[in-house]
This record gives sequence, C-alpha cells and structure tokens, in this order.
Amino acid sequence: MSKPPSGTSAPVDEIHWPSLIAAVASITAVGIAIGLGLPLLSIIMEKRGIAPTLIGLNSAMAGLASMAAAPFTTKFAHRHGVAPTMLLAILFSAVSALGFYYITNFWLWFPLRIVFHGAITVLFILSEFWINATAPPNRRGFVLGIYGTVLSLGFASGPLLFSVLGSEGILPFAVGAGVILLAAIPIYLARGESPVLDEKPGRHFMRYVFLVPTATAAVFIFGAVESGGLSLFPIFGTRAGFTESQAALLLTVMGVGNFIFQIPLGMLSDHVKDRRTILSALTVIGLIGALFLPMLVESWFLMALVLLFWGGCVSGLYTVGLSHLGSRLEGADLAAANAAFVFSYAVGTVAGPQVIGAAMDITGNDGFAWAIAAFFGLYVVLSLVRIVLKPKRP
Repeated sequence: MSKPPSGTSAPVDEIHWPSLIAAVASITAVGIAIGLGLPLLSIIMEKRGIAPTLIGLNSAMAGLASMAAAPFTTKFAHRHGVAPTMLLAILFSAVSALGFYYITNFWLWFPLRIVFHGAITVLFILSEFWINATAPPNRRGFVLGIYGTVLSLGFASGPLLFSVLGSEGILPFAVGAGVILLAAIPIYLARGESPVLDEKPGRHFMRYVFLVPTATAAVFIFGAVESGGLSLFPIFGTRAGFTESQAALLLTVMGVGNFIFQIPLGMLSDHVKDRRTILSALTVIGLIGALFLPMLVESWFLMALVLLFWGGCVSGLYTVGLSHLGSRLEGADLAAANAAFVFSYAVGTVAGPQVIGAAMDITGNDGFAWAIAAFFGLYVVLSLVRIVLKPKRP
C-alpha cells in the first residue's frame, strides 16, 4: 500500500488506513463528547435551578462557538500543521470538559462552552479535511460513508454513556475528557501522514461558503433538519397522540436509518458522475416524507417505516455533500471549504429549531412538517438550478 508523499495531500490509490483511523478517532471523540456533554450539562444546570431560557442560551454557545472557530482553523493549521493543531484542540477540549466540573459559577460556563465547542469544531474540520484529502477519488464516498457511520455511532454513544454514568460527581466529566484524550494516540502515530497546507487559502472565508453551494447548502439543511427534528419531534409526536416512549422510539428508528444508510449512499456516490443528482434525489425524498408526516400519525408502524428511510436521506446529505466537496477542491482550498462546510452545519443547527419551533407556534402541530418541507424544498430548487446551469467553475 502506497504512502502519500510528505508535504502533499494527494490521494493515494488505495485507502490508507492509518490516516483513516486517525480521522475516525478524532470524529468519534467529537461525537461522544457532544452526545454526552449536551444532556449532562443541561441536567446539571436544571438541578442548580437555572431558568430554561438561560439553559437554552448557554447551549446556543455551541453553535456560535463553531461559527466563530471555523474561519480561523485553516489559517492556524497552515501555520502550525494539521496534526499538531488537532492535538492542541484535543488538549483544550479535554481540559475544558473537566473545567465544567470544577467551575460552578454559571456565568463562567459561557466562555467555557466557547472554548470547548471551539476546540471540538477544530477537530471536526481538520479530521474531515484529512480524510477528504487522502481518500482515493474512486472510493471517496465509501471512505466518507465509514466516517459518517462512526460519527453517527459517536453521537448515539454519548447519550448512552450519560444514561449509564449519570450526572453526579466527576465520573461523567472524567470519562468525557478521557475519550477525547484517547483520540490523540492515533493522531500522534499518523502525524507524519497528515496533509500539509503549504499555502494559505486563496479566498476570503465567506467565499468558500458559496464556492460549492450544493455541498454547503446540503449540510445546512442537514444541520437544520437534524437539530430541529431531534429537538421538536417529541413534541410533534406527543401532540399527535403518541406516548412519550413511542415518540422516543420513533426518534431511535430515525437514528437507525441515519446509521445504516451512510456507507451504501457513499458507495453509490462513487458510481455517479455528478453527485449533485444524488443530493437532489435525497432532498426530494426528504420533501415527500416531510409532507406525508401529518398523514401518518394514525399508524405508528407507517410513521416508523417512513422515518427509517427519511433518517437515511437526511444523513446522506452530509456524507454525499462532503464527498462532493472533496471531488471539487484540494489543498488549502479544500481545508478552507471544509471549514465553511462545518460553519454551514453550525448555522443550520442554530436556525433549524428556531424556524421549526416558530412554524409550530404559528400554524399548529403540522407546522413541524411544513417547516422541514420548506427546508428541503429550498434545497431542491437550488440543486436543480445548479445542475441545469452546470457552471464550469465549482
């Protein structure tokens, strides 16, 4: 198996497993840290008598920190190296994770959140850049499918760990910090194979947000629908007549779809000339599924069946969108575009719950489905316009 030459991010002919393991370890730590940290911190704040509005405001720091960290990540990695920057981010995120236990002043949790989620965002961006830069072009979708599957497992493992560890004492914080620190081992071992950024990105950061709009819009929709859906589906489900446990089980089914469709969709994208057609198809399926949700409330089984495939389509936007990005750019441009990709995801996670919640307030319970359908509909229009125009530049 060939090794990428030092100082280049050129893809190899075969999957280079040390690089893949390093990137996957990093994203596993990200998923578990977020999946464990979000419910843990919310429960602790509630036990301390913090008002729900302030809990929500503190939680919103996660998205804002991601949006703030993304524009600077590539410049920092260019100056200090990809692997060293990732190792530094691991140190900051692990120390800040423990900081939540030792610092009890609520207002200090705001800067602590910014440090923690900012460092996690750096890991997110650079692990995706590493895997995209070293993935063989003809197997990029498959490799990113593995990456997306592991990320889904990480997000699912976090709440499971929380249910086992609880919120008392230092143990949940120590476990979270330990998981993050463990990711440093494969990154350190593969540090010689990390892609090298020989030059700074050639464009202003915001230009990268719109450089490959089909990819960045896809992850924006993914972030909006995933975060809004996870936050508000239990309310939609219980108002529609399901019990809390039935609604929670439906969310689990959607998570299963998210997990099992990543690799097949990634492999499919490797055999399609223009990945934008897959992204368009996924959003059309997502649009149809959203429109049918209000009609399925009479049958839990039908709702579960639709959510299984719907969850797969939503997650596919991330995997195929990231693969599309990697097929269009390389080097410093790819690193900056990966940062823009994560930035767009963060914007979606902030916008989604707000828009969907407002729609439910204005139009009633079915507003949940209409708002999600609107997100998908906007993307369908964008992607079709891009395919029809077929711009020569990415």
